[in-house]
Amino acid sequence: MSLPTNIKDDFPILRQRFNDTGLVYLDSGNTSQKPQAVIDAMANYYETTNANVHRGSYELAVRATAALEGARAKVARFINAPATAEVVFTKNATESMNLLARSWGGANLQRGDAVVISEMEHHANIVPWHMLVEEKGIELRWIPVDADGHLDLTDLDALLDGAKLLSVTAMSNVLGTLNDIPRLAEAAHAAGALMAVDASQYVPHLATDVQAMGADFVIFTGHKMLGPMGIGVLWARAEILEAMPPFLGGGEMILNVTKEGFTTAEVPWKFEAGTPMVAEAVGLGAAIDYLTELGMDNVRQHEVELTAYAMRTLTEAHGDKITIHGPSEPAERGGVLSFVYEGDSGEVHPHDIAQVLDQAGVCVRAGHHCAKPLMQVLGANATSRVSLYIYNDESDIDQLSAALGSADDMFSL
Repeated sequence: MSLPTNIKDDFPILRQRFNDTGLVYLDSGNTSQKPQAVIDAMANYYETTNANVHRGSYELAVRATAALEGARAKVARFINAPATAEVVFTKNATESMNLLARSWGGANLQRGDAVVISEMEHHANIVPWHMLVEEKGIELRWIPVDADGHLDLTDLDALLDGAKLLSVTAMSNVLGTLNDIPRLAEAAHAAGALMAVDASQYVPHLATDVQAMGADFVIFTGHKMLGPMGIGVLWARAEILEAMPPFLGGGEMILNVTKEGFTTAEVPWKFEAGTPMVAEAVGLGAAIDYLTELGMDNVRQHEVELTAYAMRTLTEAHGDKITIHGPSEPAERGGVLSFVYEGDSGEVHPHDIAQVLDQAGVCVRAGHHCAKPLMQVLGANATSRVSLYIYNDESDIDQLSAALGSADDMFSL
């Protein structure tokens, strides 16, 4: 099977035109666009169901609670979690990572303990650990990236020796590299460490099975997988969540409060202080329904084929002027192409590239992509980044390539 040929029709934002040309959205690694089904689900919630959850016995409150918990169950099934209660809602993946660092890390890491991450991590999987380096005196160790954009695991055993946690991205948001998470998890566990996975770029694009990953924590966000902004997920094994202290305090996360102290609610609610993002959860649930109907194997096949077409088209059209970072084999990467472009007068700044492409209706991201340590490894201050998704096709790549040729003409004057 393959994706429907008219899939763009499901995304109202893509009907817009800019400067007499159709919109080509190639920044889904930053945030994805939303199908009408997600927009409608959220609007319907506000029109028919809006109430606070877990706090009322009237009909609207009951329906709102069912909507939130129904969305949680959809997430659990989508990632093959052993139990729905292992799914914790946050406002984004960054908050999920901070929950991990502050709650689990705060309770389990002491001065001198080591956390292992990689050079290809997003800042969300770097800065919280740096904060614990400063506050608790932990040690941060780095898995290097090789010249082909893969993790160099030569010294993995030494890096994991005595470590308490290995925290690695499943798919690089810059290189597109797909990491062998089951292998890494096995190595971490053999060394006595836990395994955390930043799956923000992975879950939207590949079938996800947290049990097969062998991980202890898996983190991702809704807005990169057709859902709304404002909702993220932390999945963790139940026994780990039970042992972790709460992250935020206040309403919703308590079982009882007295003048002398408090007791927390059960997992997952002890990590969900305050009024939750119910409409956003409904939207995420609708996005999961949409992706499930498409079939994640079909999503992956489409992106491998389109990534191969993009790499071939850009290389053939622009030759040695363009350098695409990351693995050369499309099957080893996601649909993320970060590149530098050399004009006749030298390298064209990625922000200039992005502005010229924007005039042609082509949306790409330019910058360090919240991965400055990786930029240092690549020897670049910034790159231009194309990130593909289900609503992109070969015509989008052709329009990108043509617009890139126009940029070359402009900066060669």
